[in-house]
Amino acid sequence: MVMTQTEGRGHWTGPAQTLPRRLAALLWLCLCMYALRPAAATEALDSIVAVVNEDVIVQSDLNNEINLTVPQLKQQGTAVPPPEQLRKQVLDRLIMKRLQQQRAKQLGITVDDAALNAAIQTIAGRNGLSVEELKASLENGNVRFQDFREDTRMQILLGRLQSQEVMANIQVSDQEVERFLQREKGKLIPREQVRLEHILIALPDQPTPTQVAQAEAKAKQLVARLRGGEDFAAVAAANSDGRTALQGGSLGWFEMAAVPSLVADQAQTMAKGEITDPIRNASGFNIIRLAEIQGGLPSNVTQYKARHILIRTNEMVSDGDAKMRLNQLRMRILGGDDFATLARAHSDDTGSALKGGDLGWVSPGDTVPEFESVMVKLNPNDVSEPFHTSFGWHILQVQERRTQDTADELLRLRAREAIQRRKGEEAAQLWSKRLRDEAYIQIRSNDADTKR
Repeated sequence: MVMTQTEGRGHWTGPAQTLPRRLAALLWLCLCMYALRPAAATEALDSIVAVVNEDVIVQSDLNNEINLTVPQLKQQGTAVPPPEQLRKQVLDRLIMKRLQQQRAKQLGITVDDAALNAAIQTIAGRNGLSVEELKASLENGNVRFQDFREDTRMQILLGRLQSQEVMANIQVSDQEVERFLQREKGKLIPREQVRLEHILIALPDQPTPTQVAQAEAKAKQLVARLRGGEDFAAVAAANSDGRTALQGGSLGWFEMAAVPSLVADQAQTMAKGEITDPIRNASGFNIIRLAEIQGGLPSNVTQYKARHILIRTNEMVSDGDAKMRLNQLRMRILGGDDFATLARAHSDDTGSALKGGDLGWVSPGDTVPEFESVMVKLNPNDVSEPFHTSFGWHILQVQERRTQDTADELLRLRAREAIQRRKGEEAAQLWSKRLRDEAYIQIRSNDADTKR
């Protein structure tokens, strides 16, 4: 994405390695205060389950996280783990969240209520609900709406943090894009229909282990022959027990929604000519070849030559401050001041600021949705009102529009994004490990404390 490539880097400062004395004193004071309360007014102590640097996780935090997790698992059709295993997994995730929250605070990354409300409205809309209906639905499922709000705020915060700390550091070369396209170009093209070919090595209704082993061995031999270059139709006609054997195993064309469940997931990503490993079902061992793909990339899209000025918020710059500064800059531009000159002097997007705020020609999908929604509505040379995205506050000017054949460009963009996602996943795991390794973590249990 255009905006991702120009995000700044934060300076790493490792968290404390030992539990500060002031925290120990504070905990001791809290315990004493609870001990001195009258018995009639005593409430159950919200016990500490983990210490994370200078922060603590208490039992109610853990309970709230479990209460949010269980409905999500059920909705996904995932079996809920046994209580102790669930507790451990949720606590590990909560510790990681707390570490990332601390890191975000160090970098001055926040999520204001306006961004949070917009995100919740989007979530409600995707589920065909109003915000009030979403709230009622959550509470009917024993999930407090306030807990859901804070969990959503945390997800946005962590997304912004990883965008700045991880994704902004990932580079993809043109050579990597070329190699990716040579290997996996077919997986990037949207699919409308696929033509499939099939070989079945049948099994009886109640096969013996020997029969299963023999059928599987034969299926694997056929796959090896096919991948070695033998003609699929000839091999199918000679060996398949399927109903289309005499048609060379051809199953014909399928709309993507109608692809047999046996291979539905694989058909979304298989390359043209790719052959599956043997797949067992009640009938026997199946071999599927994806013979052809129908679909394509949009050839003509509207592009926008755009430039912007970005003001990021932090501990020193509030949302109100950023919006006011941009309003002042906008008035200066409308009064005749040069946009490019002001962008070089004031924009926090250092990558584009050096070019006078210029983002070049931007296609749909290149930027975050909030940015794109403003961009497509602007008339040429108009300057937008200040608006907010996950990167901060912007004003935007569209200088020109054009219709462009971008099929090849879009294919390369998708390849670049796929490589970025793969690299990002690996980089995020290493970053999370470093964050945890440099932290002081103490897990409290009934038996003993565990330090990491």
